[in-house]
Order: sequence, then C-alpha cells, then structure tokens
Amino acid sequence: MTGKKVNEIQIGERAIFSKTISESDVYLYAGITGDFNPAHVNKVYAENTFFQSRIAHGLLAAGLISTVIGTKLPGPGTIYIEQDLSFTAPVYIGDTISAHVRVLEVSVPENRVALETICKNQNGKVVIEGKALVAPPKK
Repeated sequence: MTGKKVNEIQIGERAIFSKTISESDVYLYAGITGDFNPAHVNKVYAENTFFQSRIAHGLLAAGLISTVIGTKLPGPGTIYIEQDLSFTAPVYIGDTISAHVRVLEVSVPENRVALETICKNQNGKVVIEGKALVAPPKK
C-alpha cells in the first residue's frame, strides 16, 4: 500500500488523526528519548510550575502530525523533509489531540508538497502550529 502520488494531491486537501495522550504515552516517550524532564514525569514538581500539572512532551504531540503524513496524507511511503513548529499551549495528560494537515502547495516537477500542520486539543485550542515539506511516494 502506498500513499497518494504528487499528481493525485490537491491544494486544500485535508486529513486528521486524533489520540488521547495517556500517562503511559508520556513515560514511554521519556524512556525512548531519555527526556525525563520533571515537568513531564514528576507530579509534585509539575504542580509547582506555571502549568500546575504534568505536561506531555511537545514532540510527543507533534509526532501525531507524522502519523497523518505517513498514514493518510500523502500516506505510506511519504518522506518527511522539513518541519517547523510553534508550541502555543501545553498538552496535558488526558488531553485528546487532533493533528490536522492541509495541503498548501504542490510541486509536481520536484515531487514536493507543502503542508500546514496544526494540533488542537479537545476544546479546539491550538497547541502546535507549523508547516511541513514532504516528498510523496513515486510508485
């Protein structure tokens, strides 16, 4: 199974993936990356920060964008080339994050697609925004 080829992608096309961030997601991510920042894994410490609770790693939430790109739009076989991100609000354990991807530009000759990438929580608040550049599968 392969994703959409560059000539099959339309400007304005969209895809979404949603996931509730669990405590185990945060601990597994910490273990995989080695990022044991107490803001993520220490409840007592985190309660004394301006977040007042543990927060998920920003890149854990941003990883949901990769899920959309690699499984939906353009889909399997797509190569991530570039991503810029702004973290605009915290993601808390228990938040349901929806990663939204929208096609901004398509370059058939270069086999490149520029994407708007936004993550929102269950209340519709934007927690991450940015842009990505990808190469869709050729075959």
